[in-house]
Amino acid sequence: MTAISLLGIPNDDNSSHLRGPAEAPAPIRRELFSDAYSSWSETGVDLEGRILDRGDIVFDGAADPWDLIERNVARALDAGHPLICLGGDHAITHPVMRSVRPRQPRLTILHIDAHPDIYHAYQGNPRSHTSPFARIMEEGLADRLIQVGLRTVNDHHREQFARFGVETIPAGRFADALALEIDTPIYLSMDMDALDPAFAPGVSHREPGGLSPRQVIELLHTLRAPIVAADIVEYNPRRDIDGMTATVAAKLLKEIGGMMAKNAARPEAALA
Repeated sequence: MTAISLLGIPNDDNSSHLRGPAEAPAPIRRELFSDAYSSWSETGVDLEGRILDRGDIVFDGAADPWDLIERNVARALDAGHPLICLGGDHAITHPVMRSVRPRQPRLTILHIDAHPDIYHAYQGNPRSHTSPFARIMEEGLADRLIQVGLRTVNDHHREQFARFGVETIPAGRFADALALEIDTPIYLSMDMDALDPAFAPGVSHREPGGLSPRQVIELLHTLRAPIVAADIVEYNPRRDIDGMTATVAAKLLKEIGGMMAKNAARPEAALA
């Protein structure tokens, strides 16, 4: 039985607008483990007993947060299980990838988001939550970057897309039958503001015109390559309404975990 590691990364030091995503892991866990919901995912995988919760990284100011994230992610990956990280803002994806990449000679990032998060720097901060994918691609931490659900693209973003060879599927071109051809292991980065605020109001940067949870779930279910690690980021409990967004985040976590377990068990998914 494939186990799934879960690690909380409660850090929003690099948020540009509002604080709050550092408080996200606890409410997502509460919904994930609530008796109100089934532990089965729609993939046909029961996550009961599969999730190894490694708690939250403690950021005490004594060490560089990036070093703490890298070390803790590496420790979790050393156990040999797929890993889901709960942010935190999107800045955490960069140090997470520094530990994921050495274990994956070939790797595609599937990034689902309203925003490209690929600024060279924002407000003078190269670690900004608007910049992780610039750092990731500069450091060669992925071979391919696919961004889905975008709806706030400017000329600087387009320059960065061309620089790094980013493949983009804006929200306006998202088709319900979308199926991506990916022939490497996958790192999945799920920003909750990819969803329309009608479904996920608990985010710092609400951007109307987004995806539905059903569209994201259906996209996840088309993946045939193994998801070796993932993050769910930018949930801001301070902006949520009656825990709606936490419930959606927990639902997506179950579907990601189900696909991790399902594809890990498929011989044809054991890609180099």
